[in-house]
Amino acid sequence: MDSATPAAPATERIPPCPRKRAAAEWAEDRERCRAAGIPDEVGFATEPEPAVAMLEEAVAAGVPFSWVLADSGYGRDPQVRAWCHDRSVPYVLGVPVDLPLDGPPGKPRHPAVKRADDLLHYARVRDQWERRPCGFGTKGERLYDWTAFAVEVKGEKPAEGSTHWMVLRRSPHPNRRGKDGKLHREIACFLVHAPNATTASEIITRAGGRRQIEEDNEINKQLDGFAQYQVRKWTPWHRHVTACMLATAFLAVQRAAFPEPEPESDSDPESSTPGKALTTTGSEATG
Repeated sequence: MDSATPAAPATERIPPCPRKRAAAEWAEDRERCRAAGIPDEVGFATEPEPAVAMLEEAVAAGVPFSWVLADSGYGRDPQVRAWCHDRSVPYVLGVPVDLPLDGPPGKPRHPAVKRADDLLHYARVRDQWERRPCGFGTKGERLYDWTAFAVEVKGEKPAEGSTHWMVLRRSPHPNRRGKDGKLHREIACFLVHAPNATTASEIITRAGGRRQIEEDNEINKQLDGFAQYQVRKWTPWHRHVTACMLATAFLAVQRAAFPEPEPESDSDPESSTPGKALTTTGSEATG
């Protein structure tokens, strides 16, 4: 599904309405489109165009959201960024490492900042990384190292009273093999558009929330059969996806209204570990 995600407060996410777009080879063959039920007014669109249309619809419908979160499929294109700049909407967008920047010209032994990955040198020199969780996985919290720089994006101005930040996310351990055959820490870049008063800590928190988009999609697939459909036409696809999203929203509301009860604590410590006596070592008994 092609989407950009409007985000409510940091702990809440609002998925957008589903929107399918026609591929270029389909858009040129209107008979094929009609056979699949695709309306004549639906033509070829780049990936960000449906995202901008969904954001416009969200604003028109009065959907409350405070930030826009999206991956690099949207972040690499200036359309979504321009829409947010024009409306003073904060965002966190994944961006490619070659995103053009207007940075300092450089000094001896310090490279000029012309693109996002040029900041890696300054990140290593400054060495001010903040380790924060980014959601939960099968092995517990997903921890990453984060650092942020105020930047100027080439040819783009932030909204009045706002600043562009480049947030770098680094894996805590080497996990990607480079061209040299060695393992290196994976680095991801996020462009942030935020009010001037926003702290670096909040910016990192918002950037970490982008991972929740993938988690929401996985939940949809596991609970509601989001990706389990066998349809060949436009309308059945939208019906299936819309029904799945409605089911997910219902389950989220029910879980919030009826949280799972806290496990009861056993007052007898011996009963919590059957067959094993409770022992206290000398170092643990501190009087």
